[in-house]
Amino acid sequence: MSTAFKSLSTAMLKGFIRDKMSLFFMFFFPLMFLVVFGLLFRDAGQDKIKIAVIGDGPVVAALEKTGAVEVQRFDDEQAAVAKVKDGDLPAALVLRGNTVQLRFAASDQVAAGTVNGLVSGVVDQVNLGATGQPPAFTLQQQPVEDASLKPIQYLTPGILSWGISISAVFGAALTMVSWRKKQVLRRIRLAPVSAITVLTSRLTVSVGIAVVQAITFVLVALTPPFGLKLAGSWYLALPLLVLGTLAFFAIGMLVGAFCKTEEAASGAANILVLPMSFLSGTFFPIENAPGWLQAVSKALPLRHMNDGMLDVLVRGKGIEALLVPCSVLIAFTAVVGLLAAKLFRWED
Repeated sequence: MSTAFKSLSTAMLKGFIRDKMSLFFMFFFPLMFLVVFGLLFRDAGQDKIKIAVIGDGPVVAALEKTGAVEVQRFDDEQAAVAKVKDGDLPAALVLRGNTVQLRFAASDQVAAGTVNGLVSGVVDQVNLGATGQPPAFTLQQQPVEDASLKPIQYLTPGILSWGISISAVFGAALTMVSWRKKQVLRRIRLAPVSAITVLTSRLTVSVGIAVVQAITFVLVALTPPFGLKLAGSWYLALPLLVLGTLAFFAIGMLVGAFCKTEEAASGAANILVLPMSFLSGTFFPIENAPGWLQAVSKALPLRHMNDGMLDVLVRGKGIEALLVPCSVLIAFTAVVGLLAAKLFRWED
């Protein structure tokens, strides 16, 4: 009994150790999330929130004394509000006599909630200083976006981009590995078919799938239970959709170039896509991340696809909002695509 138990236990342990994918998902995968989240939230609560301020008075003085905000003073209210609309600042505080108006970006729900609570508490504190007198200051809180917008407006761009990235990366990587393993690529190489034809056909399929994904996603989000409302410039999301698919397809081709099995390709794709989704602001803002990590984030295609989608789907910006994200996506596709082409193998 003890001999059989020992032999079985030894065999199972050796089998587990030899299964590299099991080792990865059991040990390294959780550690990867620990590293990502640990870095993202390491300085949470320590950094000051930057807000625009137009005017001066006891409310501003009390706000600065809290030590929780960094005041950026503006003389032009429109310029300050424009900063908030563009996502550069979470809020703008406008003082007109005894009226305090807070214009905040509802698209950044975490920062908006923090700023609203902080300013509201400061105004209450200043009013309490005038005990026995009518409240000295009146606070007006108003989002810079259309007040009718629902949270689905701010969730849609990031989740849609994330879904496109998963489909393109996994689709390209797993197809390439499977075809090489089954010697389909070898047969194609021997047939009168060029590599360009193979590549463009798979790319066309990826773009077609991305378009169907986006249409399905938006149609569901438009239903009454969710209440998505498309901005007037929603069609500008189409170039981002295509260029984003190209960038993620290039990543999938790179993964497929050096992985020999579907399991290895799936693991490698997960290593790239999941951390990228958290570092790109897909699920929550990353303003509290260290500066170097935010710099890394700006080099990721998903970050720029998210930002571009948010600008055209929620903020209603024009074609000028596509300049930076589209340029980054094109450059990323060119660099990674060239690397994938150099590493490409027709057969193992």
